[in-house]
Amino acid sequence: MVRVKRGLMVKKRHKKVIKSTKWYRLLNSKVFSRAKNAWMKAGLNAYIGRKQKKRIFRRLWTVRINTAAREQGINYSRFINALYTKKVNLNRKVLSNLAVANLEVFNNIVKFVK
Repeated sequence: MVRVKRGLMVKKRHKKVIKSTKWYRLLNSKVFSRAKNAWMKAGLNAYIGRKQKKRIFRRLWTVRINTAAREQGINYSRFINALYTKKVNLNRKVLSNLAVANLEVFNNIVKFVK
């Protein structure tokens, strides 16, 4: 049977991991076993961060809408409920941008749903 030498692919895989962990601290950028663990952990943290980003932005939009709506004399929950009952199809991101950039338009929306 022919002997299979795997040095080329191992070297290629190791170089890929070491290259992707180039700016990591201490041995996490030099030693393959440490670099591989750090690389996998970084990928996991990146995945978690992408999910958290969505939560954080939705919370920010809620706060912005609440402060702008309270200036008009209605709180956030009543305002969102009134939007649903009047069947206004504007999401929280759009409402937040209106509350920041075009306050007059946002105030007109609040008057419409009141």
